Amino acid sequence: MDPIRVLIADDETEVREALADLILSEPSLELAGVARDANEAVELARVSHPDVALIDVKMPGGGGARATREILELSPHTHVLALSAYEDRRTVLQMLGAGAAGYLVKGTVPEDIVRAITRASRGQTSVSSEVMESVVHELTAQLRREELISEERREKMARIRRVIAGEGLTMAYQPIFDLRERVVIGYEALARFHLEPPRTPDVWFSEAEEVGLAIELQRVALAMALADAERIAPEAYLSLNVSHRTAASPPLLETLRGASMNRLVFEITEHEPVDDYETLMVALDRLRARGARIAIDDAGAGFSSLRHTLLLNPDIVKLDISLTRDIDIDRGRRALATALISFAEAMDMDIVAEGIETPSELDTLVALGVRFGQGFFLARPGPLPGTVDLASTPGG
Repeated sequence: MDPIRVLIADDETEVREALADLILSEPSLELAGVARDANEAVELARVSHPDVALIDVKMPGGGGARATREILELSPHTHVLALSAYEDRRTVLQMLGAGAAGYLVKGTVPEDIVRAITRASRGQTSVSSEVMESVVHELTAQLRREELISEERREKMARIRRVIAGEGLTMAYQPIFDLRERVVIGYEALARFHLEPPRTPDVWFSEAEEVGLAIELQRVALAMALADAERIAPEAYLSLNVSHRTAASPPLLETLRGASMNRLVFEITEHEPVDDYETLMVALDRLRARGARIAIDDAGAGFSSLRHTLLLNPDIVKLDISLTRDIDIDRGRRALATALISFAEAMDMDIVAEGIETPSELDTLVALGVRFGQGFFLARPGPLPGTVDLASTPGG
């Protein structure tokens, strides 16, 4: 039987020499080469194609993990044994993850090293007892983490499926005012969740996204709002929040079947980039063709950038609360709001200011030319009222 050809790679001279002497003293083994760093180890492996490579974990040139990966690419039949004074879990798993067939701690008795080399040449694994406990501990902890993540995911799915089934969800409506005429011209439908533990609507929708139920949850909220649409005065519109994924999803049209589309505004939400504008624009054009209008929500914040607005060409641009808050005392906010207002006017888009919370903010926005607005100062979200007039609200 041919001897097992062994490559040694270690940056410590004494270790290299001791291992080389061991290999040379064993009739069943043959020394294929000796390297001082990862670069030399990779090159020697490329030339000699050893059966087994003893690779130091912490040597220069990129370390043992890098050497292991590249040796296995250049010489696939080579089996790597990690050799190191380090026995921490992270180092062990790094080497095993890179493809090492085993892990030996420096100081392992010669007989065990020879036995590990022999086993590795046959494709068998070897891990020193010194590190086995560490590996088992890490794998156990990892399995526990995965179990907890799976359990949390199951709990999220169960909560959201309860809502989808009709439990714990109601709709509130925030009036949108014509700030000049002092009358309500629309209502924004806002989901409210009443299951334990308490969570804000953005958290509910975020969790639904995590478990793949975001579109279903949004469709349920949309259906509830559409069921209330007939209670809104004929001259007012209903504004519905949808993510760009929901807007582009075929099931949305089924949810909208029978709805008076000319009274609907779809606000494109989510503070994240749109990954497929072409598909989204086709979907929005389909809604427009049926009479609906499109709004860009949260303009001036997150990913709702000017480019976003240009590409989607909305009918309405909604100024984010981050712009309207303190706009009466913040020159920067006024400058940015002014630019967006001018852009919207030039493009024949309506501006709606969100988050109006003080009389001064309201006066400033009106002076800047904002025609429409909503916010706690004007009216808080609640059940659909019979008639709401700005003059009767706290800000009137």
